[in-house]
Amino acid sequence: MEQPRLLIGGEWVETGRRLEVVNPYNESVIAEVPVAGETEVDAAIAAAEAGFAAMRTLPAHARASILNRCADLVDAHAAELASTIIAESGKPRRYAEAEVGRAVMTLRWAAGEAERIHGETVPMDSSPGSEHRRGFFIRVPLGVIAAITPFNFPLNLVVHKLAPAIAAGNSVVLKPASATPLTALKLGELLLEAGLPPAALNIVVGPGSAAGNALVRDARIRLVTFTGSAPVGETIRRESGLKRTTLELGSNSGAIVDETADIETAVSRCLLGAFAFSGQVCNHTQRLYLHRAIAADFSAQLIARARRLVCGNPASPETEVGPLISRAALSSVLGMIDEARAAGASIACGGMPAGTILPPTVLLDVTPEMKVVCEETFGPTCTIETFTEFDEAIGRFNEGSRMGVWDYGLAAGVFTRDVTRALRAAEELEVGSVYINDSATFRVDFQPYGGVKDSGTGREGPRFAIEEMTDIRMVSFHLDG
Repeated sequence: MEQPRLLIGGEWVETGRRLEVVNPYNESVIAEVPVAGETEVDAAIAAAEAGFAAMRTLPAHARASILNRCADLVDAHAAELASTIIAESGKPRRYAEAEVGRAVMTLRWAAGEAERIHGETVPMDSSPGSEHRRGFFIRVPLGVIAAITPFNFPLNLVVHKLAPAIAAGNSVVLKPASATPLTALKLGELLLEAGLPPAALNIVVGPGSAAGNALVRDARIRLVTFTGSAPVGETIRRESGLKRTTLELGSNSGAIVDETADIETAVSRCLLGAFAFSGQVCNHTQRLYLHRAIAADFSAQLIARARRLVCGNPASPETEVGPLISRAALSSVLGMIDEARAAGASIACGGMPAGTILPPTVLLDVTPEMKVVCEETFGPTCTIETFTEFDEAIGRFNEGSRMGVWDYGLAAGVFTRDVTRALRAAEELEVGSVYINDSATFRVDFQPYGGVKDSGTGREGPRFAIEEMTDIRMVSFHLDG
């Protein structure tokens, strides 16, 4: 698109208000996008209602074909999409290109799931008096879905909401993050090219306080799917009334490394988990719990390798750590680091920004109540604590979540060669995902993904999102009728 516009009812729409999209690395304005007001949001929802009438009649093979064609188009436009992700989010090239590849696969997985949506028979004769009845249930699409997405994965997290919704036969009004709307608008263009009914996808851009609230409160919306902060998620839950919600919220995920672990492997995977995309990842490996026997060796290796990570222009293939999304985000992370330092923590590396880039920062001598431990930093920080007994590590991990304002529970990594310990961790860690011999930041896009407690409700991953985005309809036949 030469000039970004909103997508409403299959048309590219202009408004009288515009939003600047800023490159986080050099802080230059790269585009201006129209801002949706109440009129545009209302029109988008009305269009989506018409789009649902078309979507619900599309057979499964047609919905799957649209998603597979879109996957082909995303693959064909991979270079353009990666460049757009780099420009508007500051994501280093290696991670932007990987995100495009993941989005292609997410579309294909959703296409496959479109052809596997099914119900079950129900044994009606289990109930006395119903011997002459036969029953089954089917899954039917909900209707109009509002999808509100974050800045950190401006393509793949959008696909994680749009693709299952389309696979299930729903229509969507998408509100991408105001910081990163360009990738989502390009995806909308590709979905239309792939044959999606014109009104089935509508894209509006604007602040959550206006466009987001209008979507959440509208009675025509059947489900709100949101990825973002816990405070906003709580507001959505409160304002959405009786409509369904799926919420992927905050996290202070981390990893436990015991004395049996392969140290080199654990360091490599925790380094990536802690500092990939400057820690601006939902399941960022923010805190580490190391057994005392290996803590010194592990810490020395991690700190040395963190210092060698290449910081700089995200467009460069060599760059491993780029900018934070904004000056405000940088200020928030620095405030948490300063608070920890004032309370007795020591900074083993990093901690001093250059422009909007904060080098990888490792903090030692931390305590559970420090914000860098118990809150979500969403920055390139990693804290290290030690333990003696494995049960102590599990307790400390769970405690580190409960000490904050929000009681998070998204993901945990556990590095161990002891199967009994691994199973105990899987049962006792208060999170949505436990990864054995991987950091908390691991994810494959077809798995059930989501958190417990204040980290959210519901699950993503095409199959599991489809379950959230469909209703069960019970059907019973009385054979004596």
